[in-house]
Amino acid sequence: MSKLALIVKREFIAKVRNKSFIVMTFLSPLLFVGIGLFVGYLSNMKSELKTIAIHDETGRFVNEFKSDQEFKYLNLSQVDLKVLKDSVLHESYEGLLVIPNSAQNHSLQSKVQYISNDSPSVNYISGLEEIIAKKMTAENFQRVGLDTLKINKAKADVSIQLTKASGESALKGLNEIKIVIGGAFGYLIMMFIILYGNMVMRSVIEEKTSRIIEVIISSVKPFQLMMGKIIGTSLAGILQFLIWAILGLSAMFVMSSVFGAPMGASGGAEAQALQTAQNQMGGELQLYLNEIWNLPIGTILTCFIIYFIGGYFLYSSFYASIGAAVDNETDSQQFLMPIIMPLILGVYIGFFTVVNDPHGTVATVFSMVPLTSPIVMMMRIPFGVPLWQIVLSITILFGTFMGVVWFASKIYRVGILMYGKKPTWKELYKWLKY
Repeated sequence: MSKLALIVKREFIAKVRNKSFIVMTFLSPLLFVGIGLFVGYLSNMKSELKTIAIHDETGRFVNEFKSDQEFKYLNLSQVDLKVLKDSVLHESYEGLLVIPNSAQNHSLQSKVQYISNDSPSVNYISGLEEIIAKKMTAENFQRVGLDTLKINKAKADVSIQLTKASGESALKGLNEIKIVIGGAFGYLIMMFIILYGNMVMRSVIEEKTSRIIEVIISSVKPFQLMMGKIIGTSLAGILQFLIWAILGLSAMFVMSSVFGAPMGASGGAEAQALQTAQNQMGGELQLYLNEIWNLPIGTILTCFIIYFIGGYFLYSSFYASIGAAVDNETDSQQFLMPIIMPLILGVYIGFFTVVNDPHGTVATVFSMVPLTSPIVMMMRIPFGVPLWQIVLSITILFGTFMGVVWFASKIYRVGILMYGKKPTWKELYKWLKY
């Protein structure tokens, strides 16, 4: 067995036998599910009822504000305004809406006040403004002799039906679903590049500080050692992905069996009720599910593995060279930010550009740039990307990796035996010239 294969085997076994790796492999899916359920629970929690005092000197607007589960409106127009302000100051009320008396709506538009100790949300203030403006508009229509009932009847409600060029019906919001799917895969790539890249860096730092590295490089070349660490850790990451995929598919199979069997076996009124509920939940939901299944799922999963490997190889070369250049993890922080920034840039470009124009110039260019392509291209693939663009992007990614690993190995070769000195960017440049 070659020396590189021995190093890969050693790194792989060291990672998968680690207790934290085993625990997180099986605990991480539960944590993700638990966090999702917890966020859903928090989003459905009813907020505390807030009492809003209304001081309407005109008497025309107070009845327009309807209390709900979140806000309770009290008509305190007869109470002295100074007393109400003191009550808000002592937190008897969440806020005070003051509508002064004015003969003309035009002058009243800029005189309405909302008084509170804490700044209210923009959405809430916009809602108050909309209620008052709607009432003023109706009064203005009446003042000039316009029939508000006829105006409301004359309003048009347009609903554009989306249709594909092939003649099939299209669905609204499908682009958002695609960006969520692509974004999830892109975010996973970013997260695991950082996670496993840091593992490579810490492994190099530990061996360097313990002086084990001096023994190792006496029998292997620094380049072989660096590549062995990168490949071994990537195989551990792929194994973790496969375990999660198997667990996910098994969970889906069990759930379909548990919830699907009684529906087919039960009869009578229960079966009829369930069938009715299914029919009601069908329709548009079924169309969305069909559209999701029509996505290039095979291409998405295949490219996910390829881009994860390519992106991980590329960035792990940086992480390994940084680990070799420093003596402890604290000194590595000055070099990590330039590495992480392209990953963050890829996420922002994906969410703010791909969703609006997945085949535009910006999205296409950054899906070819190797430092951002693993994330941006994964976000573009659900929208349908020509095969030649995917192949070109992957070729550039792995070609760049070969170039970067050559430069990184020069830093690695020199830095692995450097002790007691904090490296600078200038020092790293000198090492590249050796």
